[in-house]
Amino acid sequence: MKHTIQRAYNFNAGPSALPLDVLEKAQQELIDFKGTGMSVMELSHRSPVYEAVHNEAIDRLKGLFEIPENYEVLFLQGGGSLQFSMIPMNFLQSEQKVGYVMTGSWSEKAFSEAKLFGEPYEVASTKDTKYHRIPELNELKYNNSDAYVHLTSNNTIYGTQWQAFPDTGDVPLIADMSSDIMSKSIDINKFAMIYAGAQKNLGPSGLTVVIIRKDLLEKANQNLPTILKYDTHVKSNSLYNTPPTFGIYMLGEVLRWIEKSGGLDAIAKQNEEKAKLIYDAIDNSNGFYVGHAERASRSLMNITFNLPSEELEKKFLSEAKDEGFVGLNGHRSVGGCRASTYNAVPFEACKALSEFMIEFQKENDVN
Repeated sequence: MKHTIQRAYNFNAGPSALPLDVLEKAQQELIDFKGTGMSVMELSHRSPVYEAVHNEAIDRLKGLFEIPENYEVLFLQGGGSLQFSMIPMNFLQSEQKVGYVMTGSWSEKAFSEAKLFGEPYEVASTKDTKYHRIPELNELKYNNSDAYVHLTSNNTIYGTQWQAFPDTGDVPLIADMSSDIMSKSIDINKFAMIYAGAQKNLGPSGLTVVIIRKDLLEKANQNLPTILKYDTHVKSNSLYNTPPTFGIYMLGEVLRWIEKSGGLDAIAKQNEEKAKLIYDAIDNSNGFYVGHAERASRSLMNITFNLPSEELEKKFLSEAKDEGFVGLNGHRSVGGCRASTYNAVPFEACKALSEFMIEFQKENDVN
């Protein structure tokens, strides 16, 4: 008798949910990929079979994101954390300053790494109100001589997301999009560089996607270790060293799934519908659930909220776990609750959570 697997309601912040269709295809191809008698993980990264996987993933990314010809797509390792160092290492010249928009813990970490290579400063910050919103565009104060301006497009810990991006003119704009890349269409031309860890919307952990404009590469420092130069990876098509081959294979399949789902506009609509279910449960609770983010800055990827007391939050999380919900704990640095509703989280999971929240309030709201 075939064992029936009960899939969890996975709201983990990362590594996070992957599309079931992708997992099932990977399962089918795990032992014998395209008649090779080997897994993708066993193929040489120099083999024609793997290179086809590699290049197809690049092509799908370019197609879905409408990436122009004056950009390069790289597959790197080290996560967003390595990019925090590589970016100033490559692009911050000794006589220049660089601006960072401070919207949460990840922008703080990026800022801290930039201090090792120059003089970063805050373009704007909402730290004084516990990062409950994204700064207004007119609050951003940067210099036309800056090496670049850096922002984090979505803040997993605080549940805020940029709704519109600034036009920084001749100053290169660099964005960490680790937690909302491919969740909607964006104008790539506004950015000199975008980077993202794969483990939220693109695939398994271990792969970092970098989209970088060619003119920015021309300004890069050359007196660096070879593997830490972006140009090294451009020239080798991200095959300078052994890449995370299985992660790139999975990325390609996730991108194929997005195509089959109707593309980024369809994915964006689904994300809006999923998030609305949970935000409605918060907004209609008469204060039983309190969202952390201001409404104008709310994330469609990470929904953060609190209950009236820590005791009730613990009870909520415990009962949710018993009902099959996973990953609803808020980040350890802020507490509370968080539902991460990335692309692959099904509508049904969000509906179930919304219904659970409404029922939990009925049973526990003493007001």
